[in-house]
Amino acid sequence: MKINISRHYLYILLSSLFLFLFVLLFSFLVLIPKGKQYREERMELQKSSAKLQKYQNYHDKVYDTLKNLQSKNRHIITAFENKFDAKRFQKEHKNYFSSLHLAKISKSGQEDGFDVYEVNTTSSIASPKNFYNFLDAINKSDWIIGVNFPITFKRKGDSIASSFTMKVYCNKEDTNATASVSKAK
Repeated sequence: MKINISRHYLYILLSSLFLFLFVLLFSFLVLIPKGKQYREERMELQKSSAKLQKYQNYHDKVYDTLKNLQSKNRHIITAFENKFDAKRFQKEHKNYFSSLHLAKISKSGQEDGFDVYEVNTTSSIASPKNFYNFLDAINKSDWIIGVNFPITFKRKGDSIASSFTMKVYCNKEDTNATASVSKAK
């Protein structure tokens, strides 16, 4: 018995068989081994994405807190950057005293990365209420000032002579390299 198959069908049959064998070999030799590796890498990616999302949420929370604190304390932040000027201080606060004299004691050094200046003041006031108004005013001034104890009051006729020491805190010029680079631009 003779099978009568045309050449055209024979080529199609052979090419189909070749493609079928190629697909089978490709599947078993390449796709299936890579599939296991793909699943492992996908699981690792999901774990990394979950970690990234956790850290991103934490970053956003801390960043929002930072921005809120910066907006609430903007006056204090800018006050640390201002240099202390004794003449300007006397001019701004002379209305609380009948006379105000500042004498710089010395640069007392550094405390927590800030330059600290000790200033001894002698003043004459009409009543202790003026002194408390002065304390409220220096809290709102352009500098960070701490009034140190003891504060001495002595009566001199109609006025009260007061003497106290205060520390003025100033931020150092170059606290980090990025600040000096940003100022240069």
